Amino acid sequence: MQDLEKLGRELFSGPQGEALRSAAASPEGRALEKKLDPAAVEKAARSGDPEQMRELLRTVLSTEEGRRLAEKLSDLGK
Repeated sequence: MQDLEKLGRELFSGPQGEALRSAAASPEGRALEKKLDPAAVEKAARSGDPEQMRELLRTVLSTEEGRRLAEKLSDLGK
């Protein structure tokens, strides 16, 4: 779990940190947060199981909010 916490700190404090926080606080981010089961997200993250993470990603991308948020995040790398 410490590795995930370290990764989170690095992501949000890195050069794109403000953009990531903004995306998470966006209407899409807030709507998506309401649709996800926090326990399922935590379980997938803690397990490190690639299949659980893929399933979580499929769930996120199956929503309109998730697709819009993914597009915003994709644009960060451009």
